[in-house]
Order: sequence, then structure tokens, then C-alpha cells
Amino acid sequence: MENLEKLTSDVCAIARSTGAFLCSERKDFSPSRVEVKGLNNYVSDVDRNAERQIVTALRRLLPEAGFIAEEGTATCSNERYRWVVDPLDGTTNFIHGLAPYAVSIALMDGKEVILGVVYEAVAGECFYAWKGSKAFLNGREISVSKVTTVENSLIATGFPYYNFQKIQRYMKSLTYFMQRSQGMRRLGSAATDLAYVACGRVEAFYEYSLQPWDVAAGSLIVAQAGGRVSDFSGGDNYIFGQELVSTNANIHEEFLGIVESYF
Repeated sequence: MENLEKLTSDVCAIARSTGAFLCSERKDFSPSRVEVKGLNNYVSDVDRNAERQIVTALRRLLPEAGFIAEEGTATCSNERYRWVVDPLDGTTNFIHGLAPYAVSIALMDGKEVILGVVYEAVAGECFYAWKGSKAFLNGREISVSKVTTVENSLIATGFPYYNFQKIQRYMKSLTYFMQRSQGMRRLGSAATDLAYVACGRVEAFYEYSLQPWDVAAGSLIVAQAGGRVSDFSGGDNYIFGQELVSTNANIHEEFLGIVESYF
């Protein structure tokens, strides 16, 4: 695809506009606008309206592309290019008026992510990268941290909302990292967690029961920032495989080995 840089710039503008919409809606948000999709799985009219805005704008940019979108306002049917969209990653945070929450937009060419944008709405931070580029935050180049051991790392994770099949193994891994790292953080937005690995605020992030729209954009940004991303087995099935390990690359083998020992 020609001029991915220009396309990424256009997607950043869409993400920023959507983020402004989210923040505006949050000012007068009422719990009565929330619907329950499943156990601890929520959606509101804000999610759906934000997704419609994104889909409409992206269709203007690339009419031939399909969509993998969390709220199902658009779908794909074997198109070469597919947008992977989460209009509001961190819905539970949003409902409670808690940061962070983010807009996440990625573009896939077949099985490869070639463009990724994560806009953390409350902080007004736009993280982005495209195939072959560096990674950026609001126009400034970013890179992963230089920490070389898990012991000296700050680690992000996500608690499962509804899939508790691996909860005992997860809690054991959490106990290990709590005792043998500089600390654990649970932000409530996987897209933001990945962006924070990319810019060096945390050294690693891992979680299971993830969806493509949670991780597609952020995983590319991490890779272009010099980090590594894999599934829990060290393979590359992290977009659709519902499990992901992301690090600054320096600690990847050590960190992955620990995760593998529990899962």
C-alpha cells in the first residue's frame, strides 16, 4: 500500500476526534446509558456512536476495506484489508469516570498489521506507527525502556472480566511478579498498556482473554518501538489467540519463560 504515513496521519485525526467525543460524552454520562453484554462486560450508546463515527470516517479513507469492530457496527467478508477497531477500550473505566480509556484502530493486510493508532483520550496522547516506521507519541519518536531484568521492571497486566478458567494459574503468576519485580499495574485498558510498553513507562504487559481490537494497534506500536510481542508460547498468534506477552525485548525471554511456567 502506498503512503502508509499519510494514511496513519488521517487515522490519528479520526482517533483524536473520537477521543474528544468520548470526553465530551463523559461529562454528562449516566449509568442508565449502560447495557450488560455479559458477565462484567458492558457497552453504552457512547461505544456504539463512537464506533459508527470511526467506521464512517475509515470507509472514506479506504472504501475497499472490511472491519473487525468490537460493537459490530461493521463487519468483514474476506477483504484483503481489514480495519480492527475498538472505539472505547476501557469501557468500565469510562463508566466510572476513571482514566485511562482509549480509541484503538489498526489496519491489517491479510494477517499482517500494517498501521496502528492508540489514542488515550483523557491524557490526549496519540501513539502510532506504520509498517517500516518508528513509533511516535504526539509527533515525538518513542522507544521501549532499556531495563534488562524482570527484577528491575514495572509490569502491567489485566484481570480477567469473565473468563476465569485460568484464574488460579494467573493468580500464581501475579504473586510471582509482585514479589520479584518493581511492581504491578492494572490500568483497565490493554491498548493503553501496550502503548505504555512502547514508550518505556512499563517494561512488560501480559494478559489472557483478549480480543483482536484490544491488541492489534498496540502490538504494532510496541514492535516499531523496539519491543517484542508474542503469545504465551512465544509464537505469533497474539492477535486472534486471546493471549499476549509484550516486553521491551531485553527481558522477553526471561519474562516469557516465567509466564509459560504458569500457563
